[in-house]
Amino acid sequence: MNQTYDSSTDSLYLEVRPLPSRRTVEIEEDVFLDLGEDGDPAGYDIQHASEKTELVQRLMREYDHQAGSACAE
Repeated sequence: MNQTYDSSTDSLYLEVRPLPSRRTVEIEEDVFLDLGEDGDPAGYDIQHASEKTELVQRLMREYDHQAGSACAE
């Protein structure tokens, strides 16, 4: 998972897969999910990221868990 943080806007982008997004949906206030052409997550754009540390940690744990499961197969 790649991460890009912009301190001037307090925005964090968590890239799940390196591909262009086909569609973006707001999954909660100031949190946007980019979906790839196949409908699976491509990344998360999190505004006011310093106020959403629990969400960021949860997303990173979920991704690490999924990545670990994929490697085990």
